[in-house]
Parts: sequence; C-alpha cells; structure tokens
Amino acid sequence: MPRAPSPIPSYDCDDARWAAVQSRDAQADGCFVYAVRTTGVYCRPSSSARLPKRENIEFFATEAQAQAAGYRPSRRALSDRTAAAAERAAIVAKACRQIELAQTPPALAELAQQAGMSAFHFHRIFKAQTGLTPKAYASAQRAQKLRTELQADSNSVTDAIYGAGFNSNSRFYATSQQVLGMRASDYRAGGLGAVIRFAVAASSLGAILVAQSQLGICSIVLGDDPERLVRDFQDQFPKAELIGGDADFEQLIAQVVGLIEAPGLGLNLPLDVRGTAFQQRVWQALREIPPGETASYAQVAERIGAPKAARAVAQACASNCLAVAIPCHRVVRSNGELSGYRWGIERKRELLRREAAAQPAPAT
Repeated sequence: MPRAPSPIPSYDCDDARWAAVQSRDAQADGCFVYAVRTTGVYCRPSSSARLPKRENIEFFATEAQAQAAGYRPSRRALSDRTAAAAERAAIVAKACRQIELAQTPPALAELAQQAGMSAFHFHRIFKAQTGLTPKAYASAQRAQKLRTELQADSNSVTDAIYGAGFNSNSRFYATSQQVLGMRASDYRAGGLGAVIRFAVAASSLGAILVAQSQLGICSIVLGDDPERLVRDFQDQFPKAELIGGDADFEQLIAQVVGLIEAPGLGLNLPLDVRGTAFQQRVWQALREIPPGETASYAQVAERIGAPKAARAVAQACASNCLAVAIPCHRVVRSNGELSGYRWGIERKRELLRREAAAQPAPAT
C-alpha cells in the first residue's frame, strides 16, 4: 500500500535538520547537507553512512558551501546517489505511464500519493527527471492524444475533444490555438481554413522561403532551388489557403533576409512556433544562446533540465522549421566540431562565421 502524502517539512533550523539526518529523510535531499568534522566529508540527509555524533556535524545549505568550507563528498554518497537515481527514475516512469493512460489528467496529489511522497517532493523529482512539471507533461500528452483523435475518420470533433481528456468544449476552445495552432475542424481537414502568406527571395546563402500564418512567421527555409522550396511548402500545407506575398509582405521578407546577412541582430517579429512541449523548451533554450557563441547538445539538454536527453535535443534541432530565427546553427558537438544542419553544413559554418565576425574585439 502506498504511504499517504505527508505535509511539506521545514528544515529551517538545526534541530529540524538533525531530525531529518537521524531519520534519513529523503525529502530533505536538496534542502541541505551535513558535514562531519572528524572525517572531513559531507553527506545528504538520506545518506546510508554511519550516523555521526551530533556535536561533530555542521549544516550547509548547498554542497558548494560545504566544499568551500573544506569538506569533500562522502564516498558512500556516490553509491547512494546511483541507487537513489535509479529509484527516482522508476517512480517518475511509473507516473508518466499513469498520466499517459489516464482519461483525464491526474491531480498532483494523486500522483504523489501513488509514489508515497509529499506533493512538494514528487513535483521536484518529476521535474528534475523529465524537465517538465507533471501538469506540463500531462498537457503535452493530451495535445498529442487530441491530434491522434482528430486524425481518426470515425470521430467527430466533439468526440475527439472528449477522447483526448478535455472535460468540456469550453475548456478545450480556451486553449485550442496553443494546442493545435488552428481550429480543431481546420486541423482535422489538413489545414483547411488556415490562411498562410508566403514569398521566396534571394539571399547570400541561397534561396529563402518565408511564410506567415495568422499567428506569426511559421516557416523560414533555405535551399538551392526556389521552385523546390515552394513545392515542399505546398506539400506541407495541402489544404491551407496559400497566398503569394504582396507589397506589404516584402518588408517582412526584407527583415528575414537581413537576419540571414547579419544573424546576430535577431528577429523582432512574432513567431508561430508549434511543437511538442519538449521541442518548445529546446527551441527556447536555443534562442537564449548569445550570438557569436555556441553550445553542445549536451549543454542544451542540461539547460532545460534533461541532462540525458542530448539525442532528443538533436532531434528537436532537426525539426526546427524557422531557420536562424530559432538559431539551431549555434549547437555543435561536445568537441566543438560542427554537426549536421537541416539546411546544409556549409550554411551553418557561414552563419557562425558571420556572428563571430560581428562581435566586438576584446579590450586590450
């Protein structure tokens, strides 16, 4: 039987911290560490190391503070950490399956109770393992389920909405733009009803196609053959109303071409960014890499709180359909070498060269 969730504990005084150490309270992990003066090591509250005498220990808010005071991590902590990590991964994986199979998203308290944890502690380890809160994970799963339901010919739009776990039409329609990027009926019809303006221009890196939906720029692609770009774009939106760019649209095209010529300037235009919750977190992290700098796939994975997801980060980069505006060209291999780029490795090299050249010289 799972343990009932307990109230969020407080570790704001040494007596409470000592009590947590005595009980090897796993919920205190991450809140503080304790150091042993006689051995010169520090441990997490749940450490399985032999319990020291109270007069021989002192508390620190973080591991960094303990190290600054001259303490080193306990060897026992390494094995404890491995076992604890495996246990946390199993708990979160079980919760993910529960969310995926549920008809309606389970409440945080319910998930925490199944895990035998407080809501606070469960929320913390779930986000640490997946990079998402339980609510965000459930929203992403529900959006994917909705897309699947809408693609089934036997389902009406209403059936699909309820089948995806929305308990009312009004709740769905309040968030439909964020979930699908368009009305559910339009999505089911393959983009029917969506109005997208587009145009092709020339840049120093070849042909460029720019498209704009009602929400913002939805496509920036580069290539050698402008006719091929147009054909591929039409295949991507087979039932949308595609309108060639007019005179007003030329100004937007000029801004995007300017971005290609000077990628470090950035693009101050609304973007219509659609993707899974994970992809959107990756794309946001890419926009936070300063011009002239690069980051590895592993570093991006760490920044979004999913350190083991470097391969998934690479896949999210490959799925990016907004060249330069979402600067996936700034992501490189861990050794600094350039890896694949959707629009060609030479374009990636040139974009990085231009950004580096635009940076001010270091002061002497």
